[in-house]
Amino acid sequence: RTGRGSFRTRARWQVEDLGRGMWQIVVTEIPYQVAKSKLIERLAELVNLKKVPLLADVRDESADDIRIVLEPRSRTVDADQLMAALFRNSELESRFSLNMNVLIDGKVPKVCSLKEVLRAFLDHRRDVLKRRSQHRMDKIDARLEILEGFLITFLNLDRVIDIIRYDDDPKRALMAENWGRKHKRAASEAAYVPPGAGPGQLSDVQAEAILNMRLRSLRRLEEMELIAEKQALELERSGLATLLASDAAQWQRIGAELEDIRKAFGKDTRLGARRTTFAVAGETIEITAEAMIEREPITVICSQMGWIRSLKGHVDLTTEQKFKDGDGPRFAFHSETTDKILIIAANGRFFTLMGVNLPGGRGMGEPVRLMVDLPNDTAIMDLMIFRPGEKLLLASTAGDGFVVNSDEVLAQTRAGKQVLTMAEGAKTAVCRRVLGDHVAVVGENRKVLIFPLTQVPEMTKGKGVRLQKYKDGGLSDATTFTLAQGLSWKDPAGRTRTETDLMMWQGNRAGTGAMAPRGFPRDNRFT
Repeated sequence: RTGRGSFRTRARWQVEDLGRGMWQIVVTEIPYQVAKSKLIERLAELVNLKKVPLLADVRDESADDIRIVLEPRSRTVDADQLMAALFRNSELESRFSLNMNVLIDGKVPKVCSLKEVLRAFLDHRRDVLKRRSQHRMDKIDARLEILEGFLITFLNLDRVIDIIRYDDDPKRALMAENWGRKHKRAASEAAYVPPGAGPGQLSDVQAEAILNMRLRSLRRLEEMELIAEKQALELERSGLATLLASDAAQWQRIGAELEDIRKAFGKDTRLGARRTTFAVAGETIEITAEAMIEREPITVICSQMGWIRSLKGHVDLTTEQKFKDGDGPRFAFHSETTDKILIIAANGRFFTLMGVNLPGGRGMGEPVRLMVDLPNDTAIMDLMIFRPGEKLLLASTAGDGFVVNSDEVLAQTRAGKQVLTMAEGAKTAVCRRVLGDHVAVVGENRKVLIFPLTQVPEMTKGKGVRLQKYKDGGLSDATTFTLAQGLSWKDPAGRTRTETDLMMWQGNRAGTGAMAPRGFPRDNRFT
């Protein structure tokens, strides 16, 4: 449509089965103008730098033909994803730009769309057809003129011979002669009577052709051939005149000519057979970060001062870990290298770290503030694994909150993403996964309020709505649960207690609630 674009040329490849579930990819053709040696070097570089973790090794087994073997990291690797990564990072795919800047009118260059170029091509074919037909008609007219002169010669052969033999200017005499009357043969030069003055029936071209005629052409058979040629030319001229007078006939002739070209040079002919194949560019395969990372279990450890690290494997969370002097444990959970870790800050911003990028567990780790732009005076409120599509309950110490989709809190930059907006003096109090149909909140005044989850709106960011009203203090904790199963919490002894009779604390959102049940933790936390 625009006249600008590009072509993608890709290597031809196939999956070769090695048996027992093992396989490898074999590249048999590479793009035009791509040097095989440089391509092998680039693929080896990708393996060494682990830019494409799905690729384990590359071998050049080429002889007279091309055979490049690509070994996947494991048998579970998806071949299409592996090739998509290689197409993106190597010369296995190359692009050729196209800019159809053409001279359609022969004067001013113009960028044309494919439709305009094809239209111009057809118009050019029509113009060629008309000029060729007109040129042929002119040639036929010239030949017919000469043939008419030849036929006059055969009808008046004796007079023509007399003029050529006896006249001082035979060309002028031929052009001045009246060929419509009978002529008497001259027996001698004295008996020859020259034609009178004035124009005759023959033109200059006809007279010249008669004078240049060979004697052997003066045969009866030649006369018959001239008559047949004249009739054939008149028939051809009639067809050309009809063609030039009809647009439909011209386009029909062009279609027939293009069909002849297709038969002579089409894909079914030896000359027209394609060496490469065309394919429709399918949807681009989105290669997720998880697909490019080797999936391995890790244990994430974060200290009170914000030093984070990852231990290989799933370590027992009760195992004592070493920390810097004055520091201690804060968060510890099992994860995987492909997981994304959400950091919830006290200022309502969310940050994202990849599990594979966390520092190793040999030392004390590194400060989170070196990995993300977290202010020094802002604390980390929570750390959790990102799960796409799940719902999160966010709330501030001011008692405001809302439900947000986890996809909306995923940050793409070091600066993070502001999700929870709060008044001055407030900070993030809760970020919990939504599990159930009711919300339970507890304030610093130890009053508990339970209300349906449907009363909390789902938002992408903002301040939210009032969850609980306070006269003094603010919100301490909030959680979601299924009302039919009751509300559970851990008592100071570490035992889980469940309260099923919750009528005393049930109400509507933004209520004050009632004093917490007997045995509720003194720190006003559900967990």
